Amino acid sequence: MKTNQLAQVALLLWVVTVAVLVWYLMRNRTAEDTDGRAAITLHPAERQVVLSEMHGLLVAAQGIMSGASRGDKMHIMAAAHAGGMASMSQADPALMAKLPLEYKALNMNVHHEMDEIAKAAGDGRPTAELLQMASDTMAKCVACHAEWRLRTSK
Repeated sequence: MKTNQLAQVALLLWVVTVAVLVWYLMRNRTAEDTDGRAAITLHPAERQVVLSEMHGLLVAAQGIMSGASRGDKMHIMAAAHAGGMASMSQADPALMAKLPLEYKALNMNVHHEMDEIAKAAGDGRPTAELLQMASDTMAKCVACHAEWRLRTSK
C-alpha cells in the first residue's frame, strides 16, 4: 500500500512540475508599448543577443540578394545557410523562455525557411524562385517588427 501512495505522490509532483514549466514557458511576458506594439522586456545583454540574431538574419538576406544579382547560387546557398537553424544552436534556453510563444514560432519559421532557401539554391532552382522565397521570408521579418519591440529592464 505504501508503494502505491508513494507512486501517487510522485506522479502528482511530476504533474505539478510539468504544469509550472508549461506556465513559465507559455505565459505572456509583454506589455503594450506607446506605439501599439507589444514590448518584450529583456535585460540589456539579452536584448543584445536578440539584436545580434536579427542582424545575422539581415546579413543573410543581403547575401541572398547579392548572390541573386550575380546569379551565384553558391553564394545564395551559403548566405541562406548562415541564417538557418544551425545559427540557433547556441540559443540560451533561459532567454528563449522569456520570449513570447508567437515570437519564438515566427523566429524559428524564419530560420527554417532560410534552410529551405539554401536547399533550393543547392538544388539549382531558378533565381527568381529563390528571390520569391526570400521575399516571403522577409515578410515575416516585417510582420515581427510591426508586432513586437524590444526594451530593456532597469
